[in-house]
Amino acid sequence: MPDKKRKTPKLDELEKGEWPSFVKEIKSAADKNAMANDLLGQLERSYEEKIGHWKHGGIVGVLGYGGGVIGRYSDLPDEFPNVSHFHTMRINQPAGWFYTSDVLRKLCDIWEKHGSGLTNMHGSTGDLVFLGTRTEELEPTFKELTDLGFDLGGSGSDVRTPSCCCGMARCEWACYDTMALTYFLTMHYQDELHRPAFPYKWKFKMSGCPNDCVAAIARSDMSIIGTWRDDIQVDEAAVTEYAKAGMDIQKDVVGNCPAKCMEWDGKKLKIDNKACVKCMHCINAMPKALAPGKDRGACILIGAKAPIVEGALLSSVLIPFIKLVPPYTELIELVDKIHEVWSENGKNRERVGEFIQRVGMGNFLEAIGVEPTPEMVAHPRENPYVFYEEYFEEDESEENPKP
Repeated sequence: MPDKKRKTPKLDELEKGEWPSFVKEIKSAADKNAMANDLLGQLERSYEEKIGHWKHGGIVGVLGYGGGVIGRYSDLPDEFPNVSHFHTMRINQPAGWFYTSDVLRKLCDIWEKHGSGLTNMHGSTGDLVFLGTRTEELEPTFKELTDLGFDLGGSGSDVRTPSCCCGMARCEWACYDTMALTYFLTMHYQDELHRPAFPYKWKFKMSGCPNDCVAAIARSDMSIIGTWRDDIQVDEAAVTEYAKAGMDIQKDVVGNCPAKCMEWDGKKLKIDNKACVKCMHCINAMPKALAPGKDRGACILIGAKAPIVEGALLSSVLIPFIKLVPPYTELIELVDKIHEVWSENGKNRERVGEFIQRVGMGNFLEAIGVEPTPEMVAHPRENPYVFYEEYFEEDESEENPKP
């Protein structure tokens, strides 16, 4: 129990208003946890002085692992001794973030015993995040976690914890089993996940359909997005029911189609499936009438990241369509080849998307042995950013005809 509650007039302001407040949650933990109480004091000091009082003091972790723990220390240890160490532990979450209430209680019991009791459900990478513990508590916490069936997630220049949407467990739009693939990738890349050996971080994120509920296209080095390659399934009777119920199909569905591949004559909905870009708008608007096609798989994209040194990147199409069924041999061969080329030629702290920008998509594709396709254009109806060697060969033969 903390000796005396910290006074926090500036933090108190953050509790006001309609939105939930992290300050309220820290105060709740601080009622019975001295680390959370000192955390309030240091945060208050930071708001007063407009200075962050955390510092990194080297690498900490558990035996045999190079990732999973983010070291953090206070630069005011005498004033706030209970947060002189305040390390974060990333816990590898179950695929789709499915927990039982019993397991959640046991996880919280472990953290109240060994740390601050504060959690982040979940971090942007996907992990369950335990916020704040001392160096000497890392190994005991890790032992109790593994006894419960949990492992640490990724941190540093390694494969970060793969994450996915709930996929086929709860969503009828899922075009492949996201949870099965996430589990497979987690187990297959155990060494790469726990022992950093890349130029920088590598994130897998899996979404079962183009709605991309985990925002993979904006946040992952390899986005694996469910899609289909045959015709959208149409229930004509259900379309008629939507029209009878008052939906303006022309305005709300056809008019909002980015590919302009739909027509509505008041009685029948026509779709030019060859022009469809799989945006999901029409399916989202009329879920009882439309559904993804039956020939389902995934599109693999590469190179997204948030802005740090350079600006943000959205991922680019790498493989327009792939069937994803165990043992996922084709996918693993592709990933391993990318890792080999990137690890050999990437600069320190250079994400794979930045690496591709530096060397050029054409050179990258050649290095990993992937043929360029029309889907790899930067923008519709513009020159592609890959070049076809056959074109140059023909051009050279015209300039230098054989005698």
